[in-house]
Amino acid sequence: QVQLVESGGGLVQPGGSLRLSCAASGSTFSINGMGWYRQAPGKERRLVAHITSGGSTNYADSVKGRFTISRDNAKNTVYLQMNSLKPEDTAVYYCNAKIILSGGSSWYHYWGQGTQVTVSS
Repeated sequence: QVQLVESGGGLVQPGGSLRLSCAASGSTFSINGMGWYRQAPGKERRLVAHITSGGSTNYADSVKGRFTISRDNAKNTVYLQMNSLKPEDTAVYYCNAKIILSGGSSWYHYWGQGTQVTVSS
């Protein structure tokens, strides 16, 4: 099995920065795309940013120019650098990875447990 473990959430003032990390571990596997989603109270989970295995990225319009997604393939880790944070960025942030286990024939999406990001003065 594979586990995704997130870290880096917390409380930050408006205009501040946070860096989220998500590391995949467990069985031998290969990772395709990786992404970050967020879910605010009473709202649906939505894509924030995505990065392919080749490094191509895309972002939700609401975070373009403020957030940067990156990955370290050697460490099976994806990052989300969040700058100029706003109160509306407050949400639980979830890591997602499209993974195939060694010897497997299908790709599956795995999720992290979520990390709370709160932007407030």
